[in-house]
Amino acid sequence: MFRFFETLVDPYTPYAEKDTPPNRLWPFMRDYAQPFKRVFLAAAVMSMVMASIELGLIVYLGRVVDLLSTNSPATFFASHGLELALVAVFVVVIRPAMQFLDVGLLNNAILPNFGTLIRWRAHRHVLRQSVGWFENDFAGRIAGRIMQTPPAAGDAVFQIFDAITFSIAYFIGALILLTQSDPRLAIPLMIWCALYGLLVRWTIRNVTPASKASSDARSMTTGRVVDSYTNIHAVKLFSHTQRELDYAHEAIEHTRQTFAREMRIFTIMDVTLLTLNGLLIVSVVGWAVWLWYIGTATIGVVAAATALTLQLNAMTGWIMWALSSLFRELGVVMEGMETIAQPITLRDRAGAAPLKFNQGLIEFDSVSHHYGRGAGGLDRLSLTIQPGEKVGLVGRSGAGKSTLVKLLLRFYDCEGGVIRIDGQNIAEVTQDSLRAHMGVVQQDNSLLHRSLRDNIAYGRPDATMQEIIRAAEAAEALGFIHDLEDPEGRKGFDAHVGERGVKLSGGQRQRISLARVMLKDAPILILDEATSALDSEIEAHIQSSLHNLMAGKTVIAIAHRLSTIAQMDRIIVLDGGHIVEDGPHTALLEKGGLYAMLWSRQSGGFLQLDGAQD
Repeated sequence: MFRFFETLVDPYTPYAEKDTPPNRLWPFMRDYAQPFKRVFLAAAVMSMVMASIELGLIVYLGRVVDLLSTNSPATFFASHGLELALVAVFVVVIRPAMQFLDVGLLNNAILPNFGTLIRWRAHRHVLRQSVGWFENDFAGRIAGRIMQTPPAAGDAVFQIFDAITFSIAYFIGALILLTQSDPRLAIPLMIWCALYGLLVRWTIRNVTPASKASSDARSMTTGRVVDSYTNIHAVKLFSHTQRELDYAHEAIEHTRQTFAREMRIFTIMDVTLLTLNGLLIVSVVGWAVWLWYIGTATIGVVAAATALTLQLNAMTGWIMWALSSLFRELGVVMEGMETIAQPITLRDRAGAAPLKFNQGLIEFDSVSHHYGRGAGGLDRLSLTIQPGEKVGLVGRSGAGKSTLVKLLLRFYDCEGGVIRIDGQNIAEVTQDSLRAHMGVVQQDNSLLHRSLRDNIAYGRPDATMQEIIRAAEAAEALGFIHDLEDPEGRKGFDAHVGERGVKLSGGQRQRISLARVMLKDAPILILDEATSALDSEIEAHIQSSLHNLMAGKTVIAIAHRLSTIAQMDRIIVLDGGHIVEDGPHTALLEKGGLYAMLWSRQSGGFLQLDGAQD
């Protein structure tokens, strides 16, 4: 029976992805709610049915009181025994069955699936964002919003159908009930409803921005805390535990203050509501007693009005809390939208086709990119790399080496010019097909918090275990892999490496990254300080594997240790975003230019550099 409700909506149902999601609250919620339209309608109907049942019981209570006052015990059961039995069956059997349908829709159909649908689609959307987008935010804050927004949206929907729809139906029914009993009884209820509406309006207007501010503060705190944990090595190495505590304390205290301001609103709301409810009880019940006193109302009307008023008194606190919870959760959703609803700025063009790789000819045609700053990066750079050619990139920090590689990978779009591979503009092919033809080893390689097998197989998920072992052996990684064991007792290739591979040394992470790229065996190879984290002995062993890996491939290698690229076919020297020298190692030394100066300034094969990062 539960499975019936749980499978009414598939949260993973196919949908049309949008590069620009709605950035306003209700269109945003409506967009995610499309698969739930029928379930939401059924939930609204059941909520109104349950409100009608509760009102009907109060009406029947008044009837019972009138019957008791006009019948003797003997005639009461003789005349109305069957009626009472049927009502008892309704209360014991039918009412719980209707309640089961109501809560089944809410608890089993909507709550688990609506949050899952939002989290799944939001995660898909965020993963489509560019590398540059992720570089402009805390990973912890992004993850926090992905995790907080779905349950907040689910709770908001729950409150709408569990409390808001129910209460609207109940209030309307109560008004009709009192009007039918005596129209004058509706007057104090209508006045109370108006005052209650003003209180609701005040609460909503204040709690929504307060809730968003509180949610923003929590996200900032999460981002700062996760930032400290992610960079725990730097924190310990520089003895900055207290500095990180102070940094977190500022955010935590800001969170406390914003939450305290939010709670002030609820305190004012509670006290005001209690006062209004007191007025409601006194006015409606007092008026009903007065009407009975002057002979225009029966005892049943007084009983029904009293029961109804006491029920409203009990409900109003719940309804107000539900309303405030609704708008508090909507505040969390609005805060999450700052991440989830951001448009995809770097996307495949309409009709983009997969890259058709032929030989590996790479052309940079008047390429400029300054990260939107008007300076730095590359400036009208033109470069042609022939198929199978091995090219080294050299230059001071900030010369544009990493920018060139990021543009080739299309982590950013060129601000000017075109990059082509085998004559195809890379901006007009799909990003996945472009990167599928490139193998990249970076200087700072972070691994997934998964097994070593999974990390190496990331290069080619369909690889056999034998192929994974051969790649690890080629990367000189087998020796340490067999000795690894994680805290869970998993050993060797099954051992997990920790967040970003923190359980491995820098050289071990580098070798796993090399093994991953060797397994991928892409025709274009990009080496960004690929052996910088290796000691000389391991590097010497691995150089032969790298040469085998580079065979038949188009290679671009960035190195500060110039000895590692001296054997390249060409060396491109960048300075200020321009190519200032181009040629083989020997020719550039003979030229006596910037490359020769950098070579002469090396100490132990490392480049002495000044300036900013690329």
